[in-house]
Amino acid sequence: MKFTAAALKEKILKGSLGFTLISMVFGFSLGAIVLLVAGFNPIQAYWEILKGIFSKPKYMSYVIIYATPLIITGLSVAFALRTGLFNIGAEGQYIMGAMTAAAAGYFFKLPMVLHVVVAVALAVMIAALWGGIAGYLKARFGVNEVISTIMLNWTALYLSNFAITIDAFGRSGTGKTYTIQDTAFIDILGHWKRTPEGIEFLRNHPMLWDILKSPVNLGFIFAILLAVMVWYILNKTTLGYELRAVGHNPFAAEAGGINVKRSMVVSMFIAGGLAGAAGAFQVLGVSHRIAKLAVMEGYGFDGIAVSLIGNNTGPGCLLSGLLFGALKYGGSKIQDAMNAPTEVINIMIGTIIIFVAMPKLIRLILTYKSRRGVK
Repeated sequence: MKFTAAALKEKILKGSLGFTLISMVFGFSLGAIVLLVAGFNPIQAYWEILKGIFSKPKYMSYVIIYATPLIITGLSVAFALRTGLFNIGAEGQYIMGAMTAAAAGYFFKLPMVLHVVVAVALAVMIAALWGGIAGYLKARFGVNEVISTIMLNWTALYLSNFAITIDAFGRSGTGKTYTIQDTAFIDILGHWKRTPEGIEFLRNHPMLWDILKSPVNLGFIFAILLAVMVWYILNKTTLGYELRAVGHNPFAAEAGGINVKRSMVVSMFIAGGLAGAAGAFQVLGVSHRIAKLAVMEGYGFDGIAVSLIGNNTGPGCLLSGLLFGALKYGGSKIQDAMNAPTEVINIMIGTIIIFVAMPKLIRLILTYKSRRGVK
């Protein structure tokens, strides 16, 4: 197909990618207006954000670290949405996964690779069961998953708050767990870079040293693998076909011989496991020395936005998670550089989500302008 201006226009009018890009333009435009009203130069602010993302290798590694849990919780929400369910409980599932991984990482005494596998597997299983509760309530009693997952979020939070009050697990009055065993870490070269040989080597390689100053870990690699897995399950397997069929039309799916109730439970089970994996990788790779379990960190809620901007697909969540990670980390730099409020980043993200959620409105605006141009 020949690439022409007409073909590009058609892509923007009918394709989800075009709507996402236009929504991003609206978001950055509104952010610029907010900065102007507050008395700041938006061009300078956006330049500081770009420098805060790309000017140092360490900054780019932090963007990836910030993006990793967002990508995986986005996959959790996306998987449920593709199957007709709205998983607002990714935050609670993330907490259950983090708490389980922290407990397994601290209490178990296992060899290095096996310890990581066991901790992650337990975290995924517990979080999957947590998500499966909402699926079962939906299938068995017709309880709306939005309500049940919101309630389960708070149940998970208070359960984790209780867990860290146990002397054997939490540091009294800190809201934090004890440091997990070294064998459960998934950080890259974590032990070696603190040895005399590692320090000497890294001093002679400044770029590598700058990257390894951050808690860079294997979580991002797992996030990529999970994005591929979600895409494969939904598009290349019988299970994925059945789950998507239920999401499109549960009545037609049931008439076609698909067990709708079982599909609901399975969908929330898998979605919960994904969010739990995000919590596990965050604990084992980033916050293993001070695993905070007393507050909601918001990764599950941000995953909803990541999923929507990523068009509820595996590759889309990967890209939108990186965008969110870049905005969240780079956006923090504008406060230090020019004393501008970092809340403008949340305003931009919110605007992007609004317009992504209203594709018909954008299509109407573009179609109206096109008709006026023809007249």
